[in-house]
Amino acid sequence: MNDTGAVAGPVSGQTSHTHRLRGLAGTGFIATLAAMVATTLAAALAQAIGVDFEVPDGGKKIPLSGFAVVTCFFSVVGIVIAGALLRWSARPAQRFVWTAMSLTAISLVPPLLAEANPATTTALLGLHLVAATVMIPTLARSIRTQTN
Repeated sequence: MNDTGAVAGPVSGQTSHTHRLRGLAGTGFIATLAAMVATTLAAALAQAIGVDFEVPDGGKKIPLSGFAVVTCFFSVVGIVIAGALLRWSARPAQRFVWTAMSLTAISLVPPLLAEANPATTTALLGLHLVAATVMIPTLARSIRTQTN
């Protein structure tokens, strides 16, 4: 019998990728919760000082829960993008920051086109930036940590 002591197991590279993606996902989940709380609190503060968050399309007001839901959805999209870049990019943190900043800039267009009153438009723009301020640096830092 010729036993070399080798044990079959997962390929090292795959284990490494899985571990890195799990670390990023965990950090992203916590950042998503923080971004949801931050945007919802900022929206509540804006409402308290008189912003009505009424958009002309149907005349409906955006509820506070709507800010949390939308922030959650797009934060998860950011985590997926970060994960894809971590997996397939040679420079994932740099590419993530550029991608996220570009998408944040694009996200500022709809509030400007919504024809809401100036206070609502300004608050919506600010809320986009609040979420981006929480998510982008946190995910970029996590990507850097996972690649070192």
